[in-house]
Amino acid sequence: MFVDSHCHLSFPELAERIDDIRADMVAASVDRALCICTTLEEFDTVQGLAARFDNFWCSAGVHPDNEGVREPRIEDLVELAQRPRVVAIGETGLDYYRLNGRGLDDMEWQRERFRVPVRAGRATGLPLVVHTRSASADTLRLLREEGAEAVGGVFHCFTETMQVAREALDLGFHVSFSGILTFKSAVELQEVARYVPLERCLIETDSPYLAPVPFRGRTNTPAFVPYVARKLAELKGVAVEEVAVATSRNFDSLFKTSLRT
Repeated sequence: MFVDSHCHLSFPELAERIDDIRADMVAASVDRALCICTTLEEFDTVQGLAARFDNFWCSAGVHPDNEGVREPRIEDLVELAQRPRVVAIGETGLDYYRLNGRGLDDMEWQRERFRVPVRAGRATGLPLVVHTRSASADTLRLLREEGAEAVGGVFHCFTETMQVAREALDLGFHVSFSGILTFKSAVELQEVARYVPLERCLIETDSPYLAPVPFRGRTNTPAFVPYVARKLAELKGVAVEEVAVATSRNFDSLFKTSLRT
């Protein structure tokens, strides 16, 4: 019924109890999940989960604020994209939240890194999983400069403004909502969720982070994604079943899961 479009099941606190997590998914009617890669070093582990379980898929990429890791090259990502059950390039994007005393000019390495997966996405035809935090203007600019509208993708764990949502939609991207949507303080984000057409929405957990209310502060898992769906349904004034069907359909359409076995 539900699909978790972004989770990190390779992280140790989840990987060590994968059987329990999968059992909880079944109990919560969470049928499928997209396991997200954040470094090239972890790709084999992430892809291994997708290869082992027929209701998991995965991505290939490097999270923007990971430093001291192997840098992605276009040819590396293109090669990894040929592996079974890889349906996206990412996680990629820009993150200026923790500058650690640096200025924006010092983040050129991150901007140049971001261009690589966008080009790999265009080379492979795979959509992009985009992370943006305190960097939406540059994120949108680089996506336009690199022609990312040719492949599209998703702005995951969306926390940006209505204007950023409009520009992401104009580029052909989807918008994914996480457990943050259930937080009492997320008033502006809830307005964005009302605005984004249901046919362009995805839902996610970003496990192990950002557990939704009423589990806030606990380790998140894909079994909690129905709480995001229920909040999105409430905001849109529709049944949660409608959100489940629409977001599952959107997931299949964007990531072309039937073609990536």
